[in-house]
Amino acid sequence: MTDFRSFRASAVVLRHGDWGEADRILTLYTREQGMVRAVAKGVRKMTSRKAGHLQPFTQITVQLARGRDLLIVTQVETVNAFLSLHDNLEKTSYAAYIVELLLRFSYEEEGGNPNIFRLLTETLDRLEKEDESWLVIRYYEMRLLDAVGFRPHLFECANCGREILPEDQFFSFTSGGVICPRCGQGLPNLMKISIETLKYLRHFQRSSYRDASRARPSLEVQKEAEVLMQGYFTYLLERELNTPGFIKRVRY
Repeated sequence: MTDFRSFRASAVVLRHGDWGEADRILTLYTREQGMVRAVAKGVRKMTSRKAGHLQPFTQITVQLARGRDLLIVTQVETVNAFLSLHDNLEKTSYAAYIVELLLRFSYEEEGGNPNIFRLLTETLDRLEKEDESWLVIRYYEMRLLDAVGFRPHLFECANCGREILPEDQFFSFTSGGVICPRCGQGLPNLMKISIETLKYLRHFQRSSYRDASRARPSLEVQKEAEVLMQGYFTYLLERELNTPGFIKRVRY
Protein backbone atom coordinates (compact mmCIF):
# COMPACT_ATOMS: atom_id res chain seq x y z
CA MET A 1 0.00 0.00 0.00
CA THR A 2 1.27 3.47 -0.82
CA ASP A 3 2.59 5.64 2.04
CA PHE A 4 0.81 8.76 0.77
CA ARG A 5 -1.92 10.07 3.06
CA SER A 6 -4.21 10.49 0.05
CA PHE A 7 -4.14 8.87 -3.37
CA ARG A 8 -6.25 8.58 -6.49
CA ALA A 9 -7.33 5.19 -7.83
CA SER A 10 -9.29 3.58 -10.64
CA ALA A 11 -11.75 1.17 -9.05
CA VAL A 12 -14.88 -0.94 -9.35
CA VAL A 13 -17.33 -1.08 -6.47
CA LEU A 14 -17.73 -4.75 -5.62
CA ARG A 15 -20.15 -4.43 -2.70
CA HIS A 16 -21.25 -2.11 0.08
CA GLY A 17 -22.87 -2.30 3.49
CA ASP A 18 -24.30 0.11 6.03
CA TRP A 19 -21.81 1.55 8.50
CA GLY A 20 -22.96 3.56 11.47
CA GLU A 21 -25.95 5.87 11.08
CA ALA A 22 -25.23 7.49 7.73
CA ASP A 23 -22.06 5.93 6.28
CA ARG A 24 -21.31 2.95 4.05
CA ILE A 25 -18.35 0.61 4.01
CA LEU A 26 -17.24 -0.30 0.50
CA THR A 27 -15.22 -3.13 -0.95
CA LEU A 28 -13.38 -1.85 -4.01
CA TYR A 29 -11.14 -3.53 -6.52
CA THR A 30 -8.57 -0.97 -7.62
CA ARG A 31 -6.12 -1.13 -10.47
CA GLU A 32 -3.36 0.30 -8.28
CA GLN A 33 -3.82 -1.50 -4.94
CA GLY A 34 -6.01 -4.53 -5.64
CA MET A 35 -8.84 -5.08 -3.18
CA VAL A 36 -9.35 -2.43 -0.49
CA ARG A 37 -12.06 -1.43 1.94
CA ALA A 38 -13.08 2.18 2.41
CA VAL A 39 -15.70 4.22 4.26
CA ALA A 40 -17.94 6.66 2.40
CA LYS A 41 -19.12 9.11 5.02
CA GLY A 42 -22.66 10.47 4.92
CA VAL A 43 -23.66 8.73 1.68
CA ARG A 44 -26.90 7.40 3.14
CA LYS A 45 -28.15 10.94 3.69
CA MET A 46 -30.64 12.26 1.13
CA THR A 47 -28.36 15.20 0.37
CA SER A 48 -25.29 13.08 -0.44
CA ARG A 49 -23.80 13.63 -3.89
CA LYS A 50 -21.55 10.59 -3.68
CA ALA A 51 -24.22 7.90 -3.23
CA GLY A 52 -25.04 7.49 -6.92
CA HIS A 53 -21.38 6.90 -7.77
CA LEU A 54 -20.89 4.11 -5.23
CA GLN A 55 -23.37 1.44 -6.29
CA PRO A 56 -22.11 -2.13 -6.85
CA PHE A 57 -20.68 -2.88 -10.31
CA THR A 58 -19.86 0.80 -10.91
CA GLN A 59 -16.47 1.75 -12.36
CA ILE A 60 -15.17 4.90 -10.70
CA THR A 61 -12.22 7.18 -10.20
CA VAL A 62 -11.87 7.77 -6.48
CA GLN A 63 -9.72 9.82 -4.13
CA LEU A 64 -8.93 7.89 -0.96
CA ALA A 65 -7.46 9.24 2.28
CA ARG A 66 -6.05 7.24 5.16
CA GLY A 67 -8.24 7.18 8.23
CA ARG A 68 -7.36 5.68 11.60
CA ASP A 69 -8.46 2.18 10.61
CA LEU A 70 -9.86 2.36 7.08
CA LEU A 71 -9.49 4.39 3.94
CA ILE A 72 -11.99 7.23 3.50
CA VAL A 73 -13.61 8.26 0.22
CA THR A 74 -13.08 12.00 -0.25
CA GLN A 75 -13.95 12.40 -3.95
CA VAL A 76 -15.51 10.11 -6.54
CA GLU A 77 -16.48 10.25 -10.21
CA THR A 78 -18.30 7.65 -12.27
CA VAL A 79 -16.45 6.26 -15.28
CA ASN A 80 -19.08 3.67 -16.25
CA ALA A 81 -22.24 2.90 -14.28
CA PHE A 82 -23.17 -0.19 -16.35
CA LEU A 83 -26.78 0.83 -15.83
CA SER A 84 -28.44 -2.02 -17.68
CA LEU A 85 -26.86 -4.51 -15.28
CA HIS A 86 -29.16 -3.08 -12.61
CA ASP A 87 -32.28 -3.13 -14.82
CA ASN A 88 -32.15 -6.81 -15.78
CA LEU A 89 -32.29 -9.36 -12.96
CA GLU A 90 -30.46 -12.05 -14.93
CA LYS A 91 -27.63 -9.67 -15.82
CA THR A 92 -27.52 -8.50 -12.20
CA SER A 93 -27.11 -12.11 -11.06
CA TYR A 94 -24.25 -12.71 -13.52
CA ALA A 95 -22.54 -9.50 -12.42
CA ALA A 96 -22.85 -10.69 -8.83
CA TYR A 97 -21.24 -14.00 -9.86
CA ILE A 98 -18.31 -12.17 -11.48
CA VAL A 99 -17.82 -10.17 -8.30
CA GLU A 100 -18.16 -13.17 -5.99
CA LEU A 101 -15.46 -15.08 -7.85
CA LEU A 102 -13.11 -12.10 -7.65
CA LEU A 103 -13.77 -11.64 -3.94
CA ARG A 104 -13.09 -15.32 -3.21
CA PHE A 105 -9.73 -15.24 -4.98
CA SER A 106 -8.60 -11.85 -3.63
CA TYR A 107 -7.46 -10.50 -0.30
CA GLU A 108 -6.61 -7.06 1.02
CA GLU A 109 -3.12 -5.64 0.59
CA GLU A 110 -2.10 -8.18 -2.05
CA GLY A 111 -1.20 -5.31 -4.39
CA GLY A 112 -2.55 -4.16 -7.71
CA ASN A 113 -3.05 -6.40 -10.71
CA PRO A 114 -3.88 -4.33 -13.81
CA ASN A 115 -4.70 -7.49 -15.79
CA ILE A 116 -7.41 -8.52 -13.33
CA PHE A 117 -8.78 -4.98 -13.19
CA ARG A 118 -8.98 -4.85 -16.99
CA LEU A 119 -10.61 -8.30 -17.10
CA LEU A 120 -13.21 -7.16 -14.55
CA THR A 121 -14.16 -3.95 -16.34
CA GLU A 122 -14.16 -5.57 -19.79
CA THR A 123 -16.35 -8.42 -18.54
CA LEU A 124 -18.88 -6.04 -16.98
CA ASP A 125 -18.95 -4.11 -20.26
CA ARG A 126 -19.49 -7.29 -22.31
CA LEU A 127 -22.16 -8.50 -19.93
CA GLU A 128 -24.01 -5.21 -20.28
CA LYS A 129 -23.85 -5.08 -24.08
CA GLU A 130 -24.25 -8.69 -25.20
CA ASP A 131 -27.51 -10.62 -25.26
CA GLU A 132 -26.04 -14.03 -24.40
CA SER A 133 -24.05 -14.30 -21.16
CA TRP A 134 -22.73 -17.87 -21.33
CA LEU A 135 -19.61 -17.09 -23.34
CA VAL A 136 -18.92 -13.88 -21.40
CA ILE A 137 -18.93 -15.81 -18.13
CA ARG A 138 -16.92 -18.83 -19.32
CA TYR A 139 -14.24 -16.57 -20.83
CA TYR A 140 -14.02 -14.61 -17.58
CA GLU A 141 -13.66 -17.82 -15.56
CA MET A 142 -10.80 -19.13 -17.69
CA ARG A 143 -8.96 -15.82 -17.71
CA LEU A 144 -9.41 -15.27 -13.97
CA LEU A 145 -7.97 -18.74 -13.28
CA ASP A 146 -4.93 -17.74 -15.35
CA ALA A 147 -4.51 -14.49 -13.43
CA VAL A 148 -4.73 -16.03 -9.94
CA GLY A 149 -2.44 -18.99 -10.66
CA PHE A 150 -4.89 -21.85 -11.18
CA ARG A 151 -4.69 -22.26 -14.96
CA PRO A 152 -6.08 -25.75 -15.71
CA HIS A 153 -4.00 -28.18 -17.80
CA LEU A 154 -5.97 -28.71 -21.01
CA PHE A 155 -3.38 -29.75 -23.57
CA GLU A 156 -1.40 -32.47 -21.76
CA CYS A 157 -2.54 -35.11 -19.31
CA ALA A 158 -2.24 -33.65 -15.81
CA ASN A 159 -1.12 -37.08 -14.56
CA CYS A 160 1.33 -38.49 -17.13
CA GLY A 161 2.13 -35.42 -19.24
CA ARG A 162 1.23 -37.02 -22.57
CA GLU A 163 -0.42 -34.88 -25.24
CA ILE A 164 -4.21 -35.06 -25.15
CA LEU A 165 -5.62 -36.79 -28.23
CA PRO A 166 -8.94 -35.87 -29.96
CA GLU A 167 -11.15 -38.19 -27.91
CA ASP A 168 -13.32 -37.92 -24.80
CA GLN A 169 -11.25 -37.42 -21.65
CA PHE A 170 -11.54 -37.05 -17.89
CA PHE A 171 -11.04 -33.98 -15.70
CA SER A 172 -9.45 -34.08 -12.25
CA PHE A 173 -10.11 -31.22 -9.84
CA THR A 174 -7.31 -32.50 -7.61
CA SER A 175 -4.73 -32.54 -10.43
CA GLY A 176 -6.07 -29.35 -11.95
CA GLY A 177 -6.68 -30.53 -15.47
CA VAL A 178 -7.51 -33.13 -18.07
CA ILE A 179 -6.65 -36.79 -17.48
CA CYS A 180 -6.17 -39.08 -20.48
CA PRO A 181 -8.28 -42.26 -20.79
CA ARG A 182 -5.26 -44.46 -19.99
CA CYS A 183 -4.62 -42.74 -16.63
CA GLY A 184 -8.32 -42.28 -16.01
CA GLN A 185 -8.89 -46.00 -15.63
CA GLY A 186 -7.09 -46.08 -12.29
CA LEU A 187 -7.69 -42.68 -10.71
CA PRO A 188 -10.60 -41.81 -8.37
CA ASN A 189 -12.90 -38.76 -8.33
CA LEU A 190 -12.75 -37.93 -12.03
CA MET A 191 -15.35 -36.15 -14.13
CA LYS A 192 -15.92 -37.04 -17.78
CA ILE A 193 -15.33 -34.27 -20.31
CA SER A 194 -16.28 -34.57 -23.97
CA ILE A 195 -13.84 -33.62 -26.68
CA GLU A 196 -16.22 -30.86 -27.85
CA THR A 197 -16.34 -29.20 -24.42
CA LEU A 198 -12.58 -29.50 -24.11
CA LYS A 199 -12.12 -27.78 -27.48
CA TYR A 200 -14.13 -24.77 -26.34
CA LEU A 201 -12.35 -24.47 -23.00
CA ARG A 202 -9.01 -24.62 -24.79
CA HIS A 203 -10.22 -21.97 -27.21
CA PHE A 204 -11.17 -19.62 -24.37
CA GLN A 205 -7.86 -20.23 -22.62
CA ARG A 206 -5.62 -19.26 -25.53
CA SER A 207 -7.70 -16.84 -27.65
CA SER A 208 -8.57 -13.18 -27.51
CA TYR A 209 -12.18 -12.43 -26.63
CA ARG A 210 -12.77 -11.30 -30.20
CA ASP A 211 -11.80 -14.74 -31.48
CA ALA A 212 -13.52 -16.59 -28.62
CA SER A 213 -16.79 -14.75 -29.27
CA ARG A 214 -17.16 -16.56 -32.60
CA ALA A 215 -17.75 -19.84 -30.72
CA ARG A 216 -21.19 -21.40 -31.13
CA PRO A 217 -21.32 -24.32 -28.66
CA SER A 218 -24.35 -26.58 -28.44
CA LEU A 219 -26.62 -26.45 -25.41
CA GLU A 220 -25.16 -29.77 -24.23
CA VAL A 221 -21.62 -28.38 -24.36
CA GLN A 222 -22.72 -25.23 -22.51
CA LYS A 223 -24.23 -27.27 -19.70
CA GLU A 224 -21.25 -29.61 -19.44
CA ALA A 225 -18.75 -26.74 -19.33
CA GLU A 226 -20.77 -24.89 -16.70
CA VAL A 227 -21.02 -27.94 -14.43
CA LEU A 228 -17.31 -28.65 -14.80
CA MET A 229 -16.26 -25.09 -14.00
CA GLN A 230 -18.55 -24.92 -10.97
CA GLY A 231 -17.07 -28.17 -9.70
CA TYR A 232 -13.54 -26.90 -10.17
CA PHE A 233 -14.26 -23.65 -8.33
CA THR A 234 -15.92 -25.54 -5.48
CA TYR A 235 -12.80 -27.69 -5.14
CA LEU A 236 -10.38 -24.73 -5.27
CA LEU A 237 -12.35 -22.61 -2.80
CA GLU A 238 -13.33 -25.56 -0.57
CA ARG A 239 -16.93 -24.36 -0.55
CA GLU A 240 -19.75 -23.74 -2.98
CA LEU A 241 -20.33 -20.30 -4.43
CA ASN A 242 -23.54 -18.50 -3.45
CA THR A 243 -24.52 -16.88 -6.73
CA PRO A 244 -24.92 -19.92 -9.06
CA GLY A 245 -27.99 -21.06 -7.13
CA PHE A 246 -29.53 -17.61 -7.46
CA ILE A 247 -28.73 -17.55 -11.19
CA LYS A 248 -30.58 -20.86 -11.67
CA ARG A 249 -33.66 -19.53 -9.87
CA VAL A 250 -33.63 -16.41 -12.04
CA ARG A 251 -33.21 -18.36 -15.29
CA TYR A 252 -35.81 -21.02 -14.56
